[in-house]
Amino acid sequence: MRRAYKFLLRPTARQAVCLGVMLDDHRALYNAALQERRDAYRHPSKTRIRYGDQSAQVKDIRADDPDQARWSFSSQQATLRRLDRAFAGFFRRVKAGGMPGYPRFKGAGWFDTVEWPSDGDGCRWDSQPENPTRTFVRLQGISHVKVHQHRRVLGRVRTISVKREGRRWYVILSCDDVPAQPLPPAGAVVGVDVGIASFLTTSYGKHEPNPTCLDRSAGWLAAAQRDLSRRRRGSARRRKAAARVGTISRSVARQRLDHAHKTALGLVRGHDLIAVEKLTIKGMTRRARPRPDPDTPGAFLPNGQAAKSGLNRSIHDAGWGVFLGVLRAKAESAGRVVVEVNARHTSQRCAACDHVAEKNRPTRAEFACVQCGHTADADENAAVNILRAGLVRQADAQAA
Repeated sequence: MRRAYKFLLRPTARQAVCLGVMLDDHRALYNAALQERRDAYRHPSKTRIRYGDQSAQVKDIRADDPDQARWSFSSQQATLRRLDRAFAGFFRRVKAGGMPGYPRFKGAGWFDTVEWPSDGDGCRWDSQPENPTRTFVRLQGISHVKVHQHRRVLGRVRTISVKREGRRWYVILSCDDVPAQPLPPAGAVVGVDVGIASFLTTSYGKHEPNPTCLDRSAGWLAAAQRDLSRRRRGSARRRKAAARVGTISRSVARQRLDHAHKTALGLVRGHDLIAVEKLTIKGMTRRARPRPDPDTPGAFLPNGQAAKSGLNRSIHDAGWGVFLGVLRAKAESAGRVVVEVNARHTSQRCAACDHVAEKNRPTRAEFACVQCGHTADADENAAVNILRAGLVRQADAQAA
């Protein structure tokens, strides 16, 4: 398997400054390469510059600019590949008829990662193996940086990235050939229905409460954002206020990720097959479209935008996408099966007689079948339907 490991760096004061300079120099290279592509396309000949053309210029750039020559050649090529991927995504979206999203110039707060494509080429993981108590990563131009390694790294280190999050620095390892750690058979299967009132409900009727990480920090975050809005742009006080907003937001994200890991681990340990809904969260959280008033030109009818905004905020706070991603990764490592099923009608279908009707849901929390009279918790009924659909799909996959 391929897995990523993320560890906190413990740089010295000098190393932290060097890390920041490294980010700035790679950002300058990214912006210069973007400007070159823009200028070439605006030329009457509409010349298109590709990654190979710009990569061939790195040697001359390093010869003329000693600041760029300090850093790894391969990391600078990785930065140019990053720009090339941005353009590839832009052209793909244009061809598909979506929102193009032309690549933008990166400001100081919008470029936070530098990547080395291979271990040993400008960087070295565990660069001091003779030290039995500490782990170091060596980065060209910075020296050996101490790593807070909280777990063992398995597999073969393929790429190394350094990322800045606020005042913290992290190293991210992408490893190949990570061995699986299968768990013994549990002899149980489960269907999972995610929601807002309860984070998830299983087909056995167990409810996992919603952590509401954002709601618990909403007061502090709102106060920090108000403080930020009052600060003059470009001032030192505005930078400090922005740092406080970022600190609170990152704390909420870590709480959400921690809850996703613990919840997913409990499901994986206790079940051989886990059936979940195949959700399109981006579509679910799309803003409500305005409704023109046919009687008054230029006016619009109420479209429930305020209520939809509150629902979208709750969906994002629950972190369904984060949870499902963690669940799939843990299930793969443990030898479990995660089956995604179509969520259509799972909340309106009766688990007893299979009757589908919108009136089967008299309230959000209650399910009462209008045909057979079966009553149950609405989320539990949906989880049972999800499990049945998952078992059918798994049987079809095995038969094929």
